[in-house]
Amino acid sequence: MRAETYGAADFKANCLAILDRLARRDLDRVTITKRGHAVAVLTPPPSAAEAVETLHGFMRGSVGISEGFDLLAPILDEPLTASDGKLHQ
Repeated sequence: MRAETYGAADFKANCLAILDRLARRDLDRVTITKRGHAVAVLTPPPSAAEAVETLHGFMRGSVGISEGFDLLAPILDEPLTASDGKLHQ
């Protein structure tokens, strides 16, 4: 990981060059400090491919189904009447 730390004054003086390096992916992380304490962390945005990977399947593993539960079993006791043209009862 290519990381650098800049004081606030140094960052202000070199801001555009640092942002260009982040955009080119020459740096992975830039920490900005003020009086020796970190006040901000800059990282480049994810690429389009990385963004799609995090979007699709982000809830994978978050839902559990009890053992023996049949997802295909009907949930209504009475038959549906839509085939008879009745949408509401």
